[in-house]
Amino acid sequence: MKQNVKDEIKQILRDCVAGALDRTNKKLETEKSLKPFHSALLTPEIVKVSSFERSFSTSFGQGPIEKISALVASENGFEAQRQKETMINVYKGAVDEIERICSALRSGHQKPNWVKEIQTLSSFTKGDTLVRRIITDLWLKKNDTEYFISIKTVTPNLDQSEIAKKDMLLLKAEDIKHNTYFGLYYNPHGHNREDYKHSFPMKIFNMHKDQCVLIGKDYWDFLGGTGAYDNLLDIFSDVGIETRKTLLNYNI
Repeated sequence: MKQNVKDEIKQILRDCVAGALDRTNKKLETEKSLKPFHSALLTPEIVKVSSFERSFSTSFGQGPIEKISALVASENGFEAQRQKETMINVYKGAVDEIERICSALRSGHQKPNWVKEIQTLSSFTKGDTLVRRIITDLWLKKNDTEYFISIKTVTPNLDQSEIAKKDMLLLKAEDIKHNTYFGLYYNPHGHNREDYKHSFPMKIFNMHKDQCVLIGKDYWDFLGGTGAYDNLLDIFSDVGIETRKTLLNYNI
């Protein structure tokens, strides 16, 4: 990875930590008298650490991850765009089938199976069409092939998972050549894909087997090529030397 790309990533990380720290200080200042039971039961240090961790995790899993993902992909030869808008025309029958699939998955009346779901949608080749607007967190293109990646927090809720699935199926229904993915930037339950166990997305996707799911190392190595995940961890560790000193000075 080129040094200028590493530097950009490092600055994103520094800004994210600084932003979370600033929000934490402002929040605690306004909440001093608003959480009497917390203040009575816990130490100020624990309250501060908890507030900072929530602020950092929430903000980091949104913009910064998208920015870093786009940088890593661009370095690997992809054309990359965040929050890409795509207008598609889809057969009404396919749209109705997507609604049925997602409703059945959500209720537990159907088990997720990406290959079978795509095969079902491929049978809709006639009739009226509907226009749908899709916003993709990270759109990539290389050698005339497009990739649409829905980037979610590592423990998405049921609604987030279902919306992502609908968008992915709509894109595939319009053009089977569209490559669509559900991406989680790390696995909170272990090193292997099979370790993942958060229940909500597992109702909508087969998180262990569906080829459209990318988790942790698979996600980053897809974007940046083999070794990208390990290289990124090294960059994080380098910045961590700086940020840990800053946080210690603020008693976090």
